[in-house]
Amino acid sequence: MTIRLRAHHLLCMLTYIGRGYTPAFTANYDVIAARLSRGEDIVIVEGPDDVCAPLLAEAGAHCFNESVLERDAQAARDVGDLLGRRIGVGERIAPDAILLARLRSGFAAGLTRAACAGCEWAGLCEAVVVDGFSGAKVGGPPC
Repeated sequence: MTIRLRAHHLLCMLTYIGRGYTPAFTANYDVIAARLSRGEDIVIVEGPDDVCAPLLAEAGAHCFNESVLERDAQAARDVGDLLGRRIGVGERIAPDAILLARLRSGFAAGLTRAACAGCEWAGLCEAVVVDGFSGAKVGGPPC
């Protein structure tokens, strides 16, 4: 199978430690994190993705907001620049250890965090970075 991710979730997955919006969101993300850790392919999608799924039934789900689409666009640009390749809708990515290490290195250096401006989780993500990505559920800390 393939995991459907919006572009900014390429950043969120780096620091995901099992905290989320709701218990259902966290349970779903734990399953996705395990799949990503096994190297299951990612396909980039526009709008809500597999991570968003538990939130979509809520009235006013933020997953549809223009600001989130802008976050996706910024993340796609920054991750694409970091990796030297296009990151756009339909692109497939294999989340292997080398890719995760490159993404974490770029994230820690601040090269890909413009999309995180104003995100309510930015403080938690910074703490995960400072802690060397300890506890990260996707692929674990870099080697």
